[in-house]
Amino acid sequence: MEKSMATLEKGTICSSWNYCSLRLATGLVDGTIVIFDTSDPASSSFTSTFKFKVSDERVIKVVWAPPEYGDAIACICSDGSLSIWEEAAEDSENVQWKQCACFGGPMDEILDGQFGNSMSTLKLTIAYSNGLVKVYEILDSMELNNWQLQAEFQNVTDSVAKFGKASCSSASISWNPQRSDDRPACFVLGFKSDTPQLNSPKVWEFDQDHQRWLPVAELAEPDDKGIHVYTLAWAPNIGRPYELIAVATSNGISIWQMASMPDPSGRLSVEKVAMFPCHDNEVWQMEWDMSGMTLATSGTDGRVRLWQSNLKGVWHEQAVIEPAT
Repeated sequence: MEKSMATLEKGTICSSWNYCSLRLATGLVDGTIVIFDTSDPASSSFTSTFKFKVSDERVIKVVWAPPEYGDAIACICSDGSLSIWEEAAEDSENVQWKQCACFGGPMDEILDGQFGNSMSTLKLTIAYSNGLVKVYEILDSMELNNWQLQAEFQNVTDSVAKFGKASCSSASISWNPQRSDDRPACFVLGFKSDTPQLNSPKVWEFDQDHQRWLPVAELAEPDDKGIHVYTLAWAPNIGRPYELIAVATSNGISIWQMASMPDPSGRLSVEKVAMFPCHDNEVWQMEWDMSGMTLATSGTDGRVRLWQSNLKGVWHEQAVIEPAT
C-alpha cells in the first residue's frame, strides 16, 4: 500500500534529499525554503520544521553540502543568485538558518552550482550564463562564509581556444561522488548555449602537481558535440573498475562508461553503452540510487522513469511512475 511521506507546500518546484541526516529541503516559487525532518526514521513520516525566505524570486534549485561540513544548503534563484545557508544555534534552544555567503545576481547570472568534496577541502563549482565556470574552496571547514576563488575557465578541451562572451540558458554540473587518496577531485560539466564548443559534457580533473583543472574526457560522439545538454548525473561506484555517467541532451538520455585510470596521455577513455529516446520529453533531473545501479529521470512529461541494466549490461526502462493527477 502506498503511503505519503510528506506533504509539500503549494508552489514547491524543487527539492533535495539529504541521505545522511534524513532531511528534505524544498524550494518554492515565492523564494522560500522549507526543511522537513522526521522524529522517527522507522516511520518514514516527515514534517516541516523550518521555513525561511532566501529571495524575492523563485528558488530553482537547492543542494545539500556534504554532511561533514554541517547542515548547510546552496540555493539558486531565478534572479541568477546562489546563496549558502547554514543551520546554526546561538544557544541550546535557538536554532535557525543563517545566510553565510552569496554569489552572482542579475548582472552575473548563475545557472548551476554543486558542492564537491576533495580529500583536503570543500569546493563549490558554479556555472554562469556567460559560459564561464568558477571553482571556489574554503580552507577552514568551520567557515562557510570564507570562500576563495581557486580557478576560472571555459568548458572546452583545447586550453588555448578562447571564446567570447557566450549566451547560455542552462548548465549542469555533477561531481564524482567518490573520494579517494588515489584519485584526484573531478566533475563533469555541460551547457545549453549558443556556443557549440561549450555544450558537450567534459570531465574536469584537478592536477595537484600543477594546481590546475584539466579536461580529461569528453562525453560526446563527433556529430553530437554541439548538442544542448539538459542535465548530468555521475553514478556512485561501489566497486566497478569503471565510472558511469548519465547525460541527458535534446537527442535523449545516454549512459557513458569511463575508465577509472588515465591512459599515458592523461586522458580517460569513454564509451557510450546505452541510449534512450526522450519521447519528445525534455529531461529536467536525473538521480542515481546509492548503489549506482538504478537511474531515475523526470521531465516535461510529468513522469518518473527508472532505468537499469541487466546482468548482460543491457540497459532498459524498468518502471514508469505516473503522476497522481
